[in-house]
Amino acid sequence: MLTAKQHDLLLFINKRLNDSGISPSFDEMKDALGLASKSGIHRLITALEERGFIRRLAHRARALEVVKLPEDLQSGEIPETKIKDFKPDYSAAMSRRDLPEPANSIDVPLLGRIAAGTPIEAISHETARISAPADMLGHGEHFALTVQGDSMIEAGILDGDTVIIRKADTARNGEIIVALVDDEEATLKRLRKKNGSVALEAANPEYETRIFGPDRVKVQGTLVGLVRRYH
Repeated sequence: MLTAKQHDLLLFINKRLNDSGISPSFDEMKDALGLASKSGIHRLITALEERGFIRRLAHRARALEVVKLPEDLQSGEIPETKIKDFKPDYSAAMSRRDLPEPANSIDVPLLGRIAAGTPIEAISHETARISAPADMLGHGEHFALTVQGDSMIEAGILDGDTVIIRKADTARNGEIIVALVDDEEATLKRLRKKNGSVALEAANPEYETRIFGPDRVKVQGTLVGLVRRYH
């Protein structure tokens, strides 16, 4: 038997999947259930998964699948719940193809893929160029990378996003960086420094923080923004 919160969350996820085909984000789930933090959502998701009601799809951001519904929902009659009528703002989700190119945009080289998960190959040569708002970039030299993986989803960075990076060889504690590990693997993570060690921290509880000696990690740049295409 499900608790009231588990029941309501399952109903909310199922409705969003039926309406849009996209799983709700943890922030959306937190707001819909009126919880104070996302840690409660993690516990509810884990409980629903353990009971066989949902399944997480590996290597995909925000990917949940409803496997079954409780008996009171299987008739097709959806009962009233305490979930707020959550209506996300899609005004920012217009395709870039439908918008005029801003006059103050700057072309930035796209250098390939960056892992938000297990590190993949190091940053490669320029593959294309994209336009980014000048006020996003600020000073310095910039490049763009396409995100692959879901380890930074709680920082709002999803699989398939394009991140804009300011070139740098140093970063402040807590900044999201492009890190080059052992001169051969690049990854996008939050930087933590402590007691002479360098930690690369994910923004997804399913991924462990990786800790290295300072000589094994080189900062390649810091995150300044991202571009997301909606299809």
